[in-house]
Amino acid sequence: MRPLRYSINVTLDGCCDHRVGIADEDLHRHAVENIAQADALLFGRVTYEMMEAAWRSPAPAGARPAWMEPFARTIDAARKYVVSSTLDRVDWNAELVRGDLATAVQRLKQEPGKGLFTGGVTLPQALAELGLIDEYELVVHPRLVGHGPTLFAGLSRRIDLKLVSRLEFGSGAVAMRYEPRR
Repeated sequence: MRPLRYSINVTLDGCCDHRVGIADEDLHRHAVENIAQADALLFGRVTYEMMEAAWRSPAPAGARPAWMEPFARTIDAARKYVVSSTLDRVDWNAELVRGDLATAVQRLKQEPGKGLFTGGVTLPQALAELGLIDEYELVVHPRLVGHGPTLFAGLSRRIDLKLVSRLEFGSGAVAMRYEPRR
């Protein structure tokens, strides 16, 4: 069974707004390495639309620094599954996931391969509620922003985790990987 890994950038005060993190070469390189551990990405509608708008090729000349290009190429080429009840269709190497979330994601996890990778806020909370996430990575940025959104607000039960690795970046951000204690 291939694992489902979750990664999110979050500030020290818990904000997971993609606009407030420290976007640098090290963090983008780390994200490329994360995506390389997966056969496909699993997104909710909001994350899919945000990532597509930012990373779908071709980008206008000079739209982003050259050090972002490896990440842009990696995410653009990745196979994607999109969980949505409102979208009628997707493209960008994507397929809609419909029906019961637990059944659909269990089916994807049972396929052979290296793993699935997810991000975002709403879908990962639903996946955590269902006990489907095999690894959590929080990339904590040394920044206080004083607003949300925050992770896992309203989670119905506690999920105990075990730290399995820690990686510090030059920016002061720290990537911490956890596995659920089962």
